[in-house]
Amino acid sequence: MARDKLVLAYSGGLDTSVAVKWINETYDMDVIAYTCDLGQGQDIEAIRQKALRTGAIDAVAEDARNLFIDYFVWPSLMAGALYEGKYPLATALGRPLIAQLMVRVARQHGAAAVAHGCTGKGNDQVRFDVTFQTLAPDLRIVAPVREWKWTRTQELEFAAAHGIEVEATKKSIFSTDQNLWGRSIEAGILEDPWVEPPAETFQWTVDPRQAPDQPEEIEITFDHGKPVALDGQEKDGIELIDDLNKLAGKHGVGRIDHIENRLVGIKSREIYEAPAALLLHEAHRELEFLTLSKESLRFKTQVSQAYADLIYNGLWFSQLHQDLMAFTISNQQYVSGTVRLKLFKGHALTVGRKSPNSLYRHELATYEEGDQYDASAALGFIKIHGLGQTTQAKHQLLKGKSGPRLELPSIIPPDKAK
Repeated sequence: MARDKLVLAYSGGLDTSVAVKWINETYDMDVIAYTCDLGQGQDIEAIRQKALRTGAIDAVAEDARNLFIDYFVWPSLMAGALYEGKYPLATALGRPLIAQLMVRVARQHGAAAVAHGCTGKGNDQVRFDVTFQTLAPDLRIVAPVREWKWTRTQELEFAAAHGIEVEATKKSIFSTDQNLWGRSIEAGILEDPWVEPPAETFQWTVDPRQAPDQPEEIEITFDHGKPVALDGQEKDGIELIDDLNKLAGKHGVGRIDHIENRLVGIKSREIYEAPAALLLHEAHRELEFLTLSKESLRFKTQVSQAYADLIYNGLWFSQLHQDLMAFTISNQQYVSGTVRLKLFKGHALTVGRKSPNSLYRHELATYEEGDQYDASAALGFIKIHGLGQTTQAKHQLLKGKSGPRLELPSIIPPDKAK
């Protein structure tokens, strides 16, 4: 009798390689390994071949970079999604796409289950599980690392006993994940928030103190909120992000040190490298200042936070996301133009912006010749604008008094007051 099949998110590392054999033995299921390229800089064909050697009955590897950028990264950028105002959500954006593609592979192969290598302590388990439960509630979810709770030594012993390839027996001092949109680095010495991240933490950015002594200016062009060109040259998403990662990284731009509130209730110290993401968010926001009304900007701030929380919390495939995206698309219809940035010693400073849809009008802002602003209307406007406050002052705040009471209430309990 044929065994049930399971699709495993396979990275080629120790955890998922051990998981292939562990699933075979523990659940009596055949494993189909799934690997996709989101720009993590690995040879996915080599990973696919390793999965087959490790015992998977089949292995699928595909390039999903364009899907990732067009349907996950760009929407998050248009929405201005930065978790807690800092994290551009690189890892968080990749998980729902991987899970969605795994469900597709599961359907194609008639699998009964899906599996991932997440621990029971992080956010990724939520992002995978919730996506699976949403898109394919009939599929069983297996999480080997969350279930077995082994030490690394026990994993290595299991690998040796089953002839599983292990490229290194010494664990890296950090836990890392990366794709085109950024690198996430945690654990080891970084768990002490007082300690400055050592040099080996970073791979994409130079130490800002060692960056070039001359600044470099670049221009990024957007169309309806999406970046489309660098220095006047049109580029696809992959090339644009890759070029910006290199340009910004060369100047030490893109480092983030964040005390982060995880979904599972833990505060963790996270280090991120996201040169392109930080540049694009900075430029995009500056273009919004030029092209969006005051009211739209204020409301967009609320949407950006809700959008970032939604992504971080693994709710990409929710109706709320559809609703927020509908607003974002409408909100971005006039966000087209070019922003000029100066890169220097770890900083990216906006020094120019222009748009055919600009709401900044020189004829209204200037104090020089050509001023079309009607200053004579200001007096009446000021009276109407302040009418509520002046009315309250006349009939309440100043009634029988020399002025409003502005003293702060005491915060010291009366029995201890001196």
